[in-house]
Amino acid sequence: MISDIKKTTEQKMAKSVETLKADLAKVRTGRAHAGLLDHIRVDYYGTPTPLSQVASINLVDARTIGVNPYEKKMGAVIEKAIRESDLGLNPSSQGDLIRVPMPSLTEERRRDLTKVVKAESEGGRVAIRNIRRDALAQFKDMVKAKTLSEDEERRAQEDIQKMTDRFIQEIDKMLAVKEAELMAV
Repeated sequence: MISDIKKTTEQKMAKSVETLKADLAKVRTGRAHAGLLDHIRVDYYGTPTPLSQVASINLVDARTIGVNPYEKKMGAVIEKAIRESDLGLNPSSQGDLIRVPMPSLTEERRRDLTKVVKAESEGGRVAIRNIRRDALAQFKDMVKAKTLSEDEERRAQEDIQKMTDRFIQEIDKMLAVKEAELMAV
């Protein structure tokens, strides 16, 4: 039973770290990459739909993303969705193609993005701590039900704490790498 709880806890923590990694990848660093627009949703006949399902996304050059809608009438909707996203991008239409130029990052914008990255990382740490709390609560319930001794509980708590420390350290490393990437000119 203890090993099941530890295994589940470790899987949940790993999933939280993966989610954070995906969130950090969305924070742009001045270079264009197609994955930058992955989280944008477009109103497609009243349904919020991922941009990748209503248009093809490719790189025109190193600083420009090209979005080619599958339906011509979706161009304006896609343009509006990109403009209103939290990425600070200003798309422009050229016929069927929507060009999304990546503006160079100013020092102020770099600092703002660093704050965003720190907030995302803190969210990841909180998620890890919540998972730890849930696991410890399960151990306490087992002690109350007399299916686990207090010594076993203490050892299990120490193992969960070591696991938590390991995942939080991984988050801190990812944060440091992303901050360095953002502040590099």
